[in-house]
Amino acid sequence: MGARCSKLSLCCCCPSNINDSSNLENEKESLPGFIEYSLDQLKAATSGFCTDNIVSEHGEKAPNVVYRGKLDGEDRLVAVKRFNRSAWPDPRQFLEEAKAVGQLRSERLANLIGCCCEGNERLLVAEFMPNETLSKHLFHWENQHMKWAMRLRVALFLAQALEYCSCRGRALYHDLNAYRILFDQDGNPRLSSFGLMKNSRDGKSYSTNLAFAPPEYLRTGRVIPESVVYSFGTLLLDLLSGKHIPPSHALDLIRGKNFLMLMDSCLEGQFSNDDGTEIVQLASRCLQYEPRERPNVKSLVTALTPLQKETEVPSHVLMGISHETTSLKHTMSLTPLGEACSRMDLTAIHKILEEIGYKDDEGTANVLSFQMWTDKIQETLNSKKSGDTAFRAKDFGTAIECYTHFIDSETMVSPTVLARRCLCYMMNDMPQEALGDAMQAQVISPEWPAAFYLQAAALFSLGMDNDAKETLKDGTNLEAKNHRN
Repeated sequence: MGARCSKLSLCCCCPSNINDSSNLENEKESLPGFIEYSLDQLKAATSGFCTDNIVSEHGEKAPNVVYRGKLDGEDRLVAVKRFNRSAWPDPRQFLEEAKAVGQLRSERLANLIGCCCEGNERLLVAEFMPNETLSKHLFHWENQHMKWAMRLRVALFLAQALEYCSCRGRALYHDLNAYRILFDQDGNPRLSSFGLMKNSRDGKSYSTNLAFAPPEYLRTGRVIPESVVYSFGTLLLDLLSGKHIPPSHALDLIRGKNFLMLMDSCLEGQFSNDDGTEIVQLASRCLQYEPRERPNVKSLVTALTPLQKETEVPSHVLMGISHETTSLKHTMSLTPLGEACSRMDLTAIHKILEEIGYKDDEGTANVLSFQMWTDKIQETLNSKKSGDTAFRAKDFGTAIECYTHFIDSETMVSPTVLARRCLCYMMNDMPQEALGDAMQAQVISPEWPAAFYLQAAALFSLGMDNDAKETLKDGTNLEAKNHRN
């Protein structure tokens, strides 16, 4: 089987090549060989495992946490997964697994490039994917739903990733789901290499809802190569419906020839009935109860290849991702607020500002004169409180009025209020006013990176991309300086 498998090294920037197969030399040359890092190196890369660098958490009482990091002397960002202490009690097994997975190199994977095994610490280091997960883009999209052509591309790229891994002796993938599909700087989907790691200690390979687990796993607690195909079928359902539908419910609809009820309403007019039927039938074959009746991964690639649409359009265009901004994020280690501002994700900015609260006002001269002892101060504080209530409720018009009353009183100074009104202005399509507030916040608090990041967001809104990118860099440099101090 291995001799017949194609080698995948497809150019991420040229979707016209999505159906081509060639050798892996380009990918091998662009990445370092597998490295065993010291714990100190990974601590430095993640700023001491700073919570600001957390990109995902898994588990209940003692989670496995993934951090964004930047290795000393390297420009590239990395993802560092730190395991619960009890996850890998055998250090030799951990190293063997990590080194084996670390030999894989494909542009369809978020490749594993290193690990750390010191004392009770178990960490993996992989390529960092800056553009979120399939779950985010499919189930929790904000600005644009995922187009049909992009959903077909995700299915093909995932099938190609699984075929590549299978051909190189890693046919098992643990808990394949929409969170395991990541998008790189070019908007191309990649399969996380973390799921290729096998931990035989507890045999638990499915952390998600067991309604989506393969039948044989429920019977025996074991994963076989055909189990991965079953999970691929559940992902096809996700792509078809834009929802996480239990396979049993989907199969009932398919058997009743009601498959159009599965289709995401956002896709109306984007696909032909023939194409929809092809994908539904492929999903149905993947979800067969008996493992032997499911297709193999090579046949998945064969089935999906002729269905591809708009192959000449880059993935970042189909996804509605700014390519310049994406490349910028790839080379700069941005905080969550910096990243949200770089991609103009106003909903994420709102959430972060709400979480930060007013802690960044500490150290500013926010209580000024003896007016503190007059009735005016209470009125000012009430305006701020009303503004905060409206901000929390996403009533941005009211928030602007209340925060304006607070600012115009000149009784107190708060860079956070300016930051919040800045976002409210952007939410109301007033980028020039937003820029003014962000600049005023910088005047009040010159060492506050958030002021720079918000300026960048306003500049992006005004179409001043070069100025925005320079301001992002200023914020990043200030962030690094603050961490050093």
